Amino acid sequence: MNETRLFVLAALSRRGPMHGHQLRRDARLDRADLWSQVKPGSLYGALHRMADEGLIRPLRTEQQGALPARTIYEITDEGHRELRALRDEAFTEVDLRPDPVDLALAVSTDLDRELLRGYLEDRIAALRARGSRIEHQLDRRWPDQNIADDLIVEHARIRIQGEIDWHERVLADIDKLTAPR
Repeated sequence: MNETRLFVLAALSRRGPMHGHQLRRDARLDRADLWSQVKPGSLYGALHRMADEGLIRPLRTEQQGALPARTIYEITDEGHRELRALRDEAFTEVDLRPDPVDLALAVSTDLDRELLRGYLEDRIAALRARGSRIEHQLDRRWPDQNIADDLIVEHARIRIQGEIDWHERVLADIDKLTAPR
């Protein structure tokens, strides 16, 4: 599943022709980093690849003042088909990726318990910070925020809280990790 491709095609389908800078701005305004792996810096390369594949096409080039020339892209019929396929894939695939922390925990029986405790406490602090960032999104609505956006933020909040709960459980059982069964 290519989230950047899905984002670009959906944006062009929904909002009409745009240039890369507009897409990058939309990714930032939509807070795509909270709910996807879309990196604004990867959008320009994605535009060129999708144009080469016939999913989008250059419509025109514009230049305002001293700003660089910008190519305006529009989605093609093939791009609309790809958008439907990507959306179908996103809705039908359940992808719960293994977390590297699980492997690290499985192979850390020889690790000093206090060092392990420190790692876990640091991870909990990082998760709480990320959770706090998500919570603040609920306080700072953006102009066209809708119920889907609210649900996406809530999904992220619930997932982070689940991670915090699991890490706290590991901390509570830390003495059992090195004990023989």
